[in-house]
Amino acid sequence: MGSNSRKELGALAVSQINRRGFNHVGGVAGLGLNVTQSGSRSWVFRYQIAGIRKDMGLGGYPDITLAQAKELARAARIKLSQGIDPIEENRAARRKMIADLAAALNFQEAAKRYIDSQEPIWKNSKHVQQWRNTIDTYAVPKIGAQPVGDVGLTDVLAVLEPIWRSKTETASRLRGRIESILDWAAARGYRTGSNPARWKGLLDKILPAPGKIAKVDHHRALPYSELPAFMLKLAEQQGMGARALEFAVLTACRSGEVRGATWDEFDLQSAIWTIPANRMKAKKEHRIPLSRRALQIVTDLEKVAFCEFVFPSSHQPKTGSAKGAPLSDMTLAAVLRRMDVPAVPHGFRSTFRDWCAEQTNYPNEVAEMALAHAISNKVEAAYRRGDLFEKRRQLMLDWDQYASSRRSS
Repeated sequence: MGSNSRKELGALAVSQINRRGFNHVGGVAGLGLNVTQSGSRSWVFRYQIAGIRKDMGLGGYPDITLAQAKELARAARIKLSQGIDPIEENRAARRKMIADLAAALNFQEAAKRYIDSQEPIWKNSKHVQQWRNTIDTYAVPKIGAQPVGDVGLTDVLAVLEPIWRSKTETASRLRGRIESILDWAAARGYRTGSNPARWKGLLDKILPAPGKIAKVDHHRALPYSELPAFMLKLAEQQGMGARALEFAVLTACRSGEVRGATWDEFDLQSAIWTIPANRMKAKKEHRIPLSRRALQIVTDLEKVAFCEFVFPSSHQPKTGSAKGAPLSDMTLAAVLRRMDVPAVPHGFRSTFRDWCAEQTNYPNEVAEMALAHAISNKVEAAYRRGDLFEKRRQLMLDWDQYASSRRSS
């Protein structure tokens, strides 16, 4: 049966409509049943505003009954009589809903939900943890608290640009991961518009292609993939500076913390080094679990100790004072220059952090605690009262094992 008349049809007559296109059903002006080429049927309310025809979808048939369709059409007619375009009102309501959803979901939570949704699909837990670590390390500090719907090009660049040249491979992976998270957020209705993390046609016009970035002659940090070979050569170097540098790498500590270490800070029986607050950048006491090799270095030096400093300078005061003097701040850098290694001592903390993010399953907070980084979030700082010592002990054992892998092979 086909119908295009204005006569009001009953439910039975409507069920028999099969003519393609818009079919008036009567009862409410502008209400009709639209039949597509494939045969599917849906309700449409047709009206004009300023001479422009508009079709407003009211839902599929028979899920929406004839009676329900009439009620929806009448409600739309009332809106029109009040000078309100029902389609535009619906669009505005949808935009508000999206804005409200986006405001309620920040980037950090969106990232967590996306990774959780993909975890059953991805091949192994290590891959999942690499995603979590890179997002937590580089993206969350910059845009984690921001509503995911508000993340724009400026925000993405704020995350990527600081590491695009120095950690190009990590930055490139991070860009792709941010793009996937924002795509997920858009598909879920948390954001609209184009993806500010996409490469082709956007970021490729702003950032240099990863493959074309010239390698800098003097990298501040050594790539973690090169660390085992470096540590094997470092172990062969003689002198206090070489041992201090090796110890600094294994403990992921700052050069000044290592050079200023004194014997009273060590509990060799428990393999713990406790740096007092007055020697820490964050002005907070820091306990460090000593790995096998780190403990061996200190134990060997204890046998020949002659002053309070664990890593004393060879240029001691002429007065013969038992206090001695620590290594100078240039000693560790000099070891690297002699070895012709394009890095600086502090850069090995970045090497350690990149290894944690890319090669381990340890949570972000464990790695950050190992580096004695201050917690920028005041609320988080208030609740995190422990120092995750036992988890950090296993982390440093794994770091030692990785760093020494060439020696044991």
